[in-house]
Amino acid sequence: MIDWQDLLHFASLARTGSLSAAARELGVDHATVGRRIAALERTLDLRLVDRRPRTSPLTADGRAIAELVAGMEDNVEAIRRYSKSAVAGLSAAVMISAPPSIAAHLIAPKAVAFRAEHPDITLTIAGVTRRSALNYGEADIAVRMSRPEESDLLVRRIGVMRFGLYAIPEVAATPEDSWVFIGCDAALDHLTQQTWLRSLLAGRPIVFRAGDVFGQLQAALAGLGVVALPAFLGDGEAALTRLPTEIPSPTRDLWLVTYPDLRRSPAIRAVMDLVSETIGRSCPLRGADGAA
Repeated sequence: MIDWQDLLHFASLARTGSLSAAARELGVDHATVGRRIAALERTLDLRLVDRRPRTSPLTADGRAIAELVAGMEDNVEAIRRYSKSAVAGLSAAVMISAPPSIAAHLIAPKAVAFRAEHPDITLTIAGVTRRSALNYGEADIAVRMSRPEESDLLVRRIGVMRFGLYAIPEVAATPEDSWVFIGCDAALDHLTQQTWLRSLLAGRPIVFRAGDVFGQLQAALAGLGVVALPAFLGDGEAALTRLPTEIPSPTRDLWLVTYPDLRRSPAIRAVMDLVSETIGRSCPLRGADGAA
């Protein structure tokens, strides 16, 4: 008999390309992944992986099995979604994935009021910069900053994230040509707000980088320099001043995403309403000037 856990570990390796990456995805050590895949190879009497120092490319047989396993994973995930959507009441655990600033600054503070209204729903909120894979159970509901392309997802535009340039008043009062800037980690330079920030530099330097928006915010609050922040975050900080810019600030549409069959669950609908209303208030589809 084929052990489903062996197939699960192999599927993760097929997606990620290495034992270490698969181990991180599954939350186990790489030796466990290797042991599971070796067990699957013995069961099938096939060599599925070429074992190399840094990567583990699939053999021709491995690629064929990976395609079959992917279909099995989709079916298992469909079963999980069905079981969750079939629950008639409001007792459930619901996972939300969202960009870190939205997860921590907008959704998490609403947990107390939501808990009071829905005591039997347990929320898990993951603030992630990458796109969570709903089809692998990483989240039940996701907030994304680009319109999903998957045709089988339920997609709703729920808000618009706007950006601004901020600094403490002492920095804002200095001559503009002396400003220095706070930016994202170089690996995130492709982000819309960072492209905009670079367009404002005019030869002035980025003197500090952080991998998340909260590190950038704290550096700005300490007086290190000027930073580009989501407007709901920057405008909410009394210690920061919003700075005028010659180049208009960018916007990012915010999309609520789930699977249609999950929407049948009252718990999922309640959490969807929470996310939609929370983001709709802080990141409205229309700005103060009426623009969408």
